[in-house]
Amino acid sequence: MTQLLEDCAKRLKLSQLRSHIAELTADQIQFLEQLFTREIEHREATKLNLLLKQAQLPQSGHEPFNWQHVQLAKTLSKEDLWDGQFISEKENLILYGGVGTGKTYLSRCIALNAITKFGHKVRFYTIAGLVNQLIDANQKGQLIKLMNQIDKLDLLILDELGYIPLGKEGAELLFQVISMCYEKRSIIITTNLQFGQWNHVFGNQILTEAVIDRLIHHSHLIIFTGESYRYRNSSIRK
Repeated sequence: MTQLLEDCAKRLKLSQLRSHIAELTADQIQFLEQLFTREIEHREATKLNLLLKQAQLPQSGHEPFNWQHVQLAKTLSKEDLWDGQFISEKENLILYGGVGTGKTYLSRCIALNAITKFGHKVRFYTIAGLVNQLIDANQKGQLIKLMNQIDKLDLLILDELGYIPLGKEGAELLFQVISMCYEKRSIIITTNLQFGQWNHVFGNQILTEAVIDRLIHHSHLIIFTGESYRYRNSSIRK
C-alpha cells in the first residue's frame, strides 16, 4: 500500500514525508494517497493547459490526418512523428507542397501529440507573424527576451514560408532564430516553395544558402502532392 504513497511523495518532492511513511497508520496512508493523487492530477492538467496555451496552435478540425497524398522520406515513419523521435534527436521536418494540402494541419497534429503525450514545449508561428514580432522586439530593445523564449522550446513550428518576402531586417532576424535552434531543438517548416526559390523570400543568396544549410543538415522532407482541401470542398468546385 505504501508504494503508491512513496511514488506520490517523490513526484511532489516531499522528502520528509517519504522518510516517515512507516510511522503512518493504514487510514492515514489511504487518505494521503487520495489527496496526493488528486494534487498530481491537478498539477498535470494545469501544466498541460499552460503548454497548450503557450503553443498558440491554430484552430482546426479534429478528424484524423489523411495520409493519402503524403510522401514521407525513407528516413522517417509515421510512428517517428507520433512518438516524437525527431524531437528527441533534435531533427527538423520540412513540409513541402501546394497551398491547402494539409501541411499546417499535420504540423498541428504533431504538435498536439508532442504536448499531450510527452510534455514538450512547442510554439507555432506563421513566418510573417514571427518576423513582425522579431522586428518589433528589436526596435524596442526586447529582442533578447523573445530569443530567450524561443530558446526554451523543444519544437518550433514556422508556417507558410514562401507567401511574402521578408525584407532585409526580417530575413536576418529569422536567420538568427534558425541558427540559434540549430542542433539544439527541432523546427518544422511548412512551405510551398522548392529550396531553389527560397531566395525570393530571404532576398539574399548567401543568407538563403546559410538558412537551408542549417535546416537540412538534420532534417526529413515530407512532400504533399494532393490538391487544396479548401478548393476540393468549395461550393465553386461543386
